[in-house]
Amino acid sequence: MVPLKRALRLVIDGKAEIVESETGRVIRSERLTMPRPAVIRLTKFIHVPRKFRRQVTNTFLFARDEYTCQYCGRTAFDLKPREALTRDHLIPLSRGGSNEWTNVVTACSSCNTRKSNRMPNEIGMHPLHAPVEPHFVHLSWAVRKLTPTQVRYIRMFYGAETLRQLEGIERRPRQDG
Repeated sequence: MVPLKRALRLVIDGKAEIVESETGRVIRSERLTMPRPAVIRLTKFIHVPRKFRRQVTNTFLFARDEYTCQYCGRTAFDLKPREALTRDHLIPLSRGGSNEWTNVVTACSSCNTRKSNRMPNEIGMHPLHAPVEPHFVHLSWAVRKLTPTQVRYIRMFYGAETLRQLEGIERRPRQDG
């Protein structure tokens, strides 16, 4: 699962082939016209460096944490107008923490300010759920709408449970950070 631009590059370079395309939609350039891919299949192994696979972004972080402050439990809908969801580091960056999935949680601005640069045990603020690195499929679709073709392939390759989780992500509020 890759963005359209990456899919086109893989197909043009001969590293992938189009399995299914969007009906009636094409991509045109000065010298080339091809169907707009909905599903591609790699024809050879393509190495993707780990650091580029699962970078922590606020969009993906908020989706992982279901748009809920991991300290007080309020959702994006519950926040006051001047509040917002933010990224909080369990071990603050100023104290040697990192920007890894297991060290960041979603926090409302009030809780993030209250925690400041302290450790969770110093202030008694512990996240509702232990932070984990999400499955790449969840990240890929956290901010996209699934097409019927994609739904079919996700169910086939990842199972109905993964599809239910993705459909749950699609119904959640969007809040870019």
